[in-house]
Amino acid sequence: MISPPTQPSTEDVARHYDELDAFYRGVWGEHLHHGYWVDGDETVEEAVRNLVDLVARRGAITEDEVICDIGCGHGATAAYLAGQHHVDVTGITLSPAQCRYAIENSSSTRCRFVVGDWLSNDFKSDHFDIALGIECLSHMADKSRFFEEALRVLLPEGRLVLCMWLASESATHWQIRHLLEPICREGRLPSMPSVRDVVGLAEAGGFVDVEVQDLSLNVRRTWGICARRVAAKLCTDARYRRYLLNSSSSDRAFLKSIFRVMVAYRTGAMEYGLLVAKKPA
Repeated sequence: MISPPTQPSTEDVARHYDELDAFYRGVWGEHLHHGYWVDGDETVEEAVRNLVDLVARRGAITEDEVICDIGCGHGATAAYLAGQHHVDVTGITLSPAQCRYAIENSSSTRCRFVVGDWLSNDFKSDHFDIALGIECLSHMADKSRFFEEALRVLLPEGRLVLCMWLASESATHWQIRHLLEPICREGRLPSMPSVRDVVGLAEAGGFVDVEVQDLSLNVRRTWGICARRVAAKLCTDARYRRYLLNSSSSDRAFLKSIFRVMVAYRTGAMEYGLLVAKKPA
């Protein structure tokens, strides 16, 4: 498990997404997660939907199921699943800005969004058919508690589906020091687990049939596109330049992480995995 020297608080994570809310959407859109390229010629919009479609397939989502979207971002995943699969989705996020955007821009009556901390949520036990989390696990300080809460809120035989930023088991000391630890620090990640870590945590938390699929090669082009788009924004949009040059912009260092993540994928220091697991009957 890779951890930065200083641990961010939940308030730090919320502030990060509140402060960068408009910037994230301006660069990447409403889906605040990697794209998944299958054929290689998909647009970004198609690629981000591909990832949600893969989550739906691996989670075996069926009509009228009840789903919890952990770390729901701007609500785009919840709205897409509700529209495509006719399911009810409750999204939870630490960020008031994200929640406000999700509520104001979702036209589905089958979506509900709340501001809250997953590690101390008040959702009913044995309630959801599926709990999904797209790139939220690394933001959780207590990852054991994350899986315990997922098990608690799921119905018996309910499914957990996670897309995860992962540290390679074979990352070198140089890669840890100059890539992974700074990515955690700049991205407000308390820690970045490995495949072995998350499988162990899921099984210790009570889940069975735990599997992890490596999606690294299919998602890594996300960061090259991000880098080009950020460079274009810096050239054409004064807001981006002002933010980057303003020393009081507490999260401007995350722009550096765009390039660190790109290198981390290319060198194999970082991986991207999709976990599926089941709550016992």
